[in-house]
Amino acid sequence: MASGLDSFVNHTVSIITSDGRNFIGTLKGFDQTINIILDESHERVYSTTSGIEQVMLGLHIIRGDNVAIIGLIDEEIDNRLNLSNIKAEPLNPVVH
Repeated sequence: MASGLDSFVNHTVSIITSDGRNFIGTLKGFDQTINIILDESHERVYSTTSGIEQVMLGLHIIRGDNVAIIGLIDEEIDNRLNLSNIKAEPLNPVVH
């Protein structure tokens, strides 16, 4: 998996963790155990009653054993989203 991440470095990514959290930021680096370094990052907190809340984090490290999914974000499309109007159930943790 690590070699596939090389092309994601210095691009905006979305990371969903096994505990159901969603982090967005610029991938600055990773190691052989997929520990992730995000810069200019924030967490998106989903709610069924209010819109998506963005919690600013700045430089953030995510442990590799907690990473479930990593994907590129199309910044043009993401910038057009009105997150305050999007309502959704929070993600559940991954159950093994």
